[in-house]
Amino acid sequence: MNNLGWGLQISALGMGLVFGLLALLWGLLTLVLKFDAPPATAPDAAAETAPALDPAVVAAITVAVLAHGAQRRAEAAPQMRIHWPGSLLHASRWVAAGRTRQNHSWQRGR
Repeated sequence: MNNLGWGLQISALGMGLVFGLLALLWGLLTLVLKFDAPPATAPDAAAETAPALDPAVVAAITVAVLAHGAQRRAEAAPQMRIHWPGSLLHASRWVAAGRTRQNHSWQRGR
């Protein structure tokens, strides 16, 4: 019973230190955010009077950006691809086995 009391004291001390430090960090971050807030200024008047672009120019820029992204994605390393090569056509053995188990109805005695 003596060891249980000592263990509870150590647990309470450890948890108290962890949560105390978390509260201290929370307060510190709140204080930093208050001092780091950007000053409230009126929006720049020049930004409001910027000339509008022709819709054809906007469409051309959009097409160029999308084509460039598609080309870069095709040339990217495997870590940057959306899907791993072959992942859409040939699933790994683990995934295929799981799909097989899910697609077969449950039978008693298996």
